Amino acid sequence: MHTAVKAESLSIGYTDHLLFENLNLHIPRGEISVFVGSNGCGKSTLLRSIARLLKPTTGSVLLEGKDVHRMSSKEVAKKMGILPQSPVSPEGLTVYDLVKQGRYPHQSWLKRWTEEDTEKVEAAMEATRISDLRDRAVDTLSGGQRQRAWIAMTLAQDTDVILLDEPTTYLDMTHQIEILDLLFELNEKKDRTIVMVLHDLNLASRYAHNIIAIKNGEVHAQGKPEDIITCDLVRSVFGMECQVSKDPMFGTPHCIPYGRGRCVVPELRVSTGA
Repeated sequence: MHTAVKAESLSIGYTDHLLFENLNLHIPRGEISVFVGSNGCGKSTLLRSIARLLKPTTGSVLLEGKDVHRMSSKEVAKKMGILPQSPVSPEGLTVYDLVKQGRYPHQSWLKRWTEEDTEKVEAAMEATRISDLRDRAVDTLSGGQRQRAWIAMTLAQDTDVILLDEPTTYLDMTHQIEILDLLFELNEKKDRTIVMVLHDLNLASRYAHNIIAIKNGEVHAQGKPEDIITCDLVRSVFGMECQVSKDPMFGTPHCIPYGRGRCVVPELRVSTGA
């Protein structure tokens, strides 16, 4: 397995509270990896540390063998792009101008805007299917359109590694699938390494090659969804009883949680002890 990003003895947190201590992690190159875990377990914090937005207390994050905290911001931005959770653009900024910002790491006083930059921006908008929105203000777009615009900006950066913090949050089901399908295509056709935080375990299992389950500041389990997503893992990581079956369309693990609800087949009702 070729490693895109590696964390060594990583400790992350705040003055009086460490979320991770001596964490070791390998993220495979050319695959989709998804962090899963309960609320507050530190998934987003870990992603921010990998992206060099949060400095670890100890340890290091290696990108292509180099410590990201010893690299310049521009050097990191040429190799790794991040889409944070719920990004906000300046009022009135057009889609085209937003996507152009992805090329800024490649600019300098010696290297001005080039035809290559224009081609990268146009290709990113075409890949995310927003070329027809180029003159629209970002703040006038629907949730799915806006998320595609931000992903286009990240693509225009032209990095081999893309980090996304809950890219489907606040989106309806249609737009969730639309965004995840787009990321899947980018991985499949462009060989981009994609690392995401997702809450939906079933969607994570469908799209990820590699799932990283976080619990109590540790990697509780890591591997292919079909190898690690079990009732025991869901119980341990999420504190929830469930059944895990095979998705009839994709063959990936499908988690069916126990709980209260209307049941049209009474003999199948499961007692939760409530």
